[in-house]
Amino acid sequence: MTLPRSKLVGAVYRAHHPRWAFDPVSGEGAARHGGRFNPLGTPALYTALRPETAWLEAQQGFAFKAQPLTLCSYDVDCADLLDLTDPATLSALAVAPADLACAWEDLADRGQVPPTWTLARRLIAQGAAGVIVPSFAHRAQSEDRNVVFWRWGAAPPHQVRVVDDFQRLPRDDSSWR
Repeated sequence: MTLPRSKLVGAVYRAHHPRWAFDPVSGEGAARHGGRFNPLGTPALYTALRPETAWLEAQQGFAFKAQPLTLCSYDVDCADLLDLTDPATLSALAVAPADLACAWEDLADRGQVPPTWTLARRLIAQGAAGVIVPSFAHRAQSEDRNVVFWRWGAAPPHQVRVVDDFQRLPRDDSSWR
């Protein structure tokens, strides 16, 4: 089956713990802990199409007490994405919106494989570089969308480069020792 692929050219955003500001394109934390759209052991870079969405995503565990974050913008020129916010794409992939919204952490904690992990494995095997998905963060609205990258680098066709023109991000983690 030919996947209904999209290309994204523009900006995405990511808010993360300042401890990891020296490595803003790493997907290793996601690989170590798993995520909604990446099984354990699969690196992923979770980003958002709006800075507000990145903030919502990063603050999920601290809804009433915002914690410090590093908000980064990324220049993207990435092909081979699948837009899972598009009903036609979901239909072509035989994916139900409820599968995307599954309680993935609860399922994984109970030793079950979340449907989003099965989907991610299938799409990665079929050459997808990532997916555009709804945000499931508390208080997310319909315009809140994320882009999860499974394949990315410094140049097209899967470019995701952090914007740091003035070299403000730390170069290593020495300030955390």
